[in-house]
Amino acid sequence: MKPKIYEKKIIVSSKDIDFNGHVNNLKYLEWMINVAMEHSTHEGFGVEYYKTHGVSWVAKKHCIEYKLPAFEGDELVLRTWIDEVKKLLVIRKYEIYKNDKLITSGFSEWVFVDFKTQRPKRIPEDIIEKFFVG
Repeated sequence: MKPKIYEKKIIVSSKDIDFNGHVNNLKYLEWMINVAMEHSTHEGFGVEYYKTHGVSWVAKKHCIEYKLPAFEGDELVLRTWIDEVKKLLVIRKYEIYKNDKLITSGFSEWVFVDFKTQRPKRIPEDIIEKFFVG
């Protein structure tokens, strides 16, 4: 099965810039988490779905590689997709582009959990299927 890639364009604002004059490293992580949530919502699994079903996603690991800087006013394209599904977690990948050049890439491991017990739970097939084509 082929993953559905979710894409979003953003403009770097002055609030995203650190004392070095480029985008703050933590901002990339924030963008990645936000675009992951938007992708989930786009596929029909927003906050209300998770609340109703008593489940959630919890980050186990984030890994980010910074290749080129971004600056205030730059237009960036954020891409994300579910790359791998395991029994209790998914590996979600991210790429950020500026002028068609890859400037940042990364991945996160997201564990599916029961909201009440805060324990890992098997990911339902209906969720997995929505993030893939074919």
